Amino acid sequence: MAKALKPGDKVRWSTSRGETRGKVVRKLTSKTKIKAHTAKPDADHPQYLVQSQKTGAHAAHKPDQLKKS
Repeated sequence: MAKALKPGDKVRWSTSRGETRGKVVRKLTSKTKIKAHTAKPDADHPQYLVQSQKTGAHAAHKPDQLKKS
């Protein structure tokens, strides 16, 4: 997917437990640490920080992993 997602957009993505819904917090274009994981996006390959609607947890996802809800 991932054409111009912006903060506040509602999205869904697949996890090992099925589909999860949440919202885009911000676009990532530089190395960012999220708990024990380090996301390594850059300007040419951005990722999005998303927040789970159910748990409130944050995660970084590549644009093609997200679908607008």
